[in-house]
Amino acid sequence: MDWIAAVIGLLGGITSGLLGVGGGLIFVPLLMMLKGFDPHKAIGTSLFVIVFTGLFGAIFHGKAGMVDVKTAVLLGIFSVLGVWLGTQWSLRLDIFLLKRVFAVFLVAVAVKLFFFK
Repeated sequence: MDWIAAVIGLLGGITSGLLGVGGGLIFVPLLMMLKGFDPHKAIGTSLFVIVFTGLFGAIFHGKAGMVDVKTAVLLGIFSVLGVWLGTQWSLRLDIFLLKRVFAVFLVAVAVKLFFFK
């Protein structure tokens, strides 16, 4: 058994269910650091896994009455276009630049969460 992948999956699943950020914020950096994946492979693998974490998270949160279905459907429809556009962009970016873009995004989110309501 690949224990590193199992631990990454567990951590990503916990943070996904708890905070809604298991995929990109947990899977991608850990796959790069602990499994040696390049960013493109880490993102692709993470997106594949998000199908399952998202499905089960939605089911469990839905059972608790915590899903706005109308908003979720609208977000889902337009996220398909966004994923296509983002993937096209990602595949054209150099790995070094992709890492930097991801790091800036994480720092911006952290600053926003830490300093603003």
